[in-house]
Amino acid sequence: MTGTVELSPEALEQLAELYRYIAHAKSVDVATRYTDRIIEFCDELGSNPSRGRRRDDIRPGLRTIGFRRRVLIAFAVVDGTVTVLAIYYGGRDHETLLRDRPAR
Repeated sequence: MTGTVELSPEALEQLAELYRYIAHAKSVDVATRYTDRIIEFCDELGSNPSRGRRRDDIRPGLRTIGFRRRVLIAFAVVDGTVTVLAIYYGGRDHETLLRDRPAR
């Protein structure tokens, strides 16, 4: 059984920023392939929402999982829906950013 996966507005904006960065640095084709793979990876969380690492130390119910060693995906599962809260690229201080983010 596959649950619903939603990307928050913040995660969508972060994905768009990553797309623009890669498109500028490499090419539109590379950016499209990379961001499409991230979306597919997020969609797969619906079939196994317990993947990743629990990060209740940052905020209750938070889980994180890496994608290709450069991307960290932060998500929460509520009532069977996986909500991708953030998509961080590179060495950003995701712990501080997630702690400082208002809970939804």
